[in-house]
Amino acid sequence: MDGTIFIGGGGEDYATKQGLLLKYANRHGLVAGATGTGKTVTLQIMAESFAAQGVPVFMSDVKGDLSGLAKAGSEGFKLHEAFTSRAQKIGFDDYAYEAFPVTFWDLFGDQGHPIRTTVTEMGPLLLSRLLELTDAQEGVLNIAFRVSDEQGLPLLDLKDLQALLVWVGENAKELSLRYGNVSTSSVGAIQRALLVLENQGGYKLFGEPALDLADIIRTDIDGRGRISILASDKLMGAPRLYATFLLWLLSELFEELPEVGDPDKPKLVFFFDEAHLLFDDAPKALVDKVEQVARLIRSKGVGVYFITQNPADVPEDILGQLGNRIQHALRAFTGKDRKELKQAAETYRDNPRFSTEDAIREVGVGEAVTSFLGGKGAPGVVERTLIRPPSSQLGPIEPGERKALIDASPIAGKYETLQDRDSAYEMLTKRATDAAKEAEEAERREAEAETLTLREFNSGRRYTGTEDDKPTSRQRSRKSTDEGFSEAVVKVVIKELKGTTGRRIVRGIFGSLFKGR
Repeated sequence: MDGTIFIGGGGEDYATKQGLLLKYANRHGLVAGATGTGKTVTLQIMAESFAAQGVPVFMSDVKGDLSGLAKAGSEGFKLHEAFTSRAQKIGFDDYAYEAFPVTFWDLFGDQGHPIRTTVTEMGPLLLSRLLELTDAQEGVLNIAFRVSDEQGLPLLDLKDLQALLVWVGENAKELSLRYGNVSTSSVGAIQRALLVLENQGGYKLFGEPALDLADIIRTDIDGRGRISILASDKLMGAPRLYATFLLWLLSELFEELPEVGDPDKPKLVFFFDEAHLLFDDAPKALVDKVEQVARLIRSKGVGVYFITQNPADVPEDILGQLGNRIQHALRAFTGKDRKELKQAAETYRDNPRFSTEDAIREVGVGEAVTSFLGGKGAPGVVERTLIRPPSSQLGPIEPGERKALIDASPIAGKYETLQDRDSAYEMLTKRATDAAKEAEEAERREAEAETLTLREFNSGRRYTGTEDDKPTSRQRSRKSTDEGFSEAVVKVVIKELKGTTGRRIVRGIFGSLFKGR
């Protein structure tokens, strides 16, 4: 099927080939269905087909099964006969086992190349979502980003942001006059949220070298698209971090890629697994952002496919833009389930041969209700489709095999060594160190000034008469009285010089003298 992603066989005997036209693959899509109905295998065969057509793919591996894409299937596999029988039934005449070019990524750096971004690239909107900040706290975070821009303080990793927030808290009064209220309680709340993120391992997401988008939009030497697989089994332990990172990546693609109009095939296909995590309790501003990206990114040649259990997990404004759909079975155990099942069926173009609602309820494992965009981008008639068998290995590869592929990757060594160039943390630390040195120097100068003042004061009290000038008893008595009075004055002056007022007097008198020292 030239120019088509072969999905499976439809029709009464499953002999009619069903596929997704490459020229409409950037119109986005949906893969939905209950747990255990075959969504993961559908993702696998879609990734295989796109890669075979020279289209790079980015996908998250939530269960750890998709690493099998890197290894060809085997005739010794227990489902070999079932696979070949299905291939024959749906007319998949050139079915053969095959491995595909794969690049493994891992935010934690354990099961793939480290994948990072900077705090600045993440931006305050997504970071606020990640940290679950209130509106007031998000406002303070926006002020911190503005200060970063105005004062040339790059925010690369978490310690940069933490250091900047300390500075913002210390200068809250001045910043409040310019930008609005900056409360220390909001600063403290953000710092606590950053600590939680750090404890979850989120600090590994931020830093350099940051991801170069060209490394996930690669083709192999034989022209096949490389499949980038993000290890997400561990990442799912922090679901908000998982969803925010994928949304950031989608936003970066939208902002960085040039306009290409309607290409013959996508530049990249992006699979967003567990898509419900993106929209759970999401503020309207974030949902609007996702809708904007979904609406406009297709002109950049990127197709986005949301994978979730129920179509109702995706907001209607976004769901309406997903033209290519593969719906696995939905279970209707409750009234709410039946209502959602009916709503899902109503979004398809009816087939007179069967009830769409009944079909969604009845399809078995490895079977789905499908609808793809046809001529002029119009939705096709819904079909019950038997999904084709995978050519790559079903299930994960061994850890040793994964490591060998990582070491042989075309980007091996590019991201493994963390870089820590001067940024906000180092710059603010230097400012604090310099200020401390200046304060220490000022204290030393003040101490010298006080000592010099006392020495000159005492010198002025001395009498330089000759030895022959012997005072009389009356003069000695008067001198004794004068000296007692003078000593009292000296004590008062010394006390004043040791105080704040005295130090100001000394600085006023001797400032020019000690300025150059």
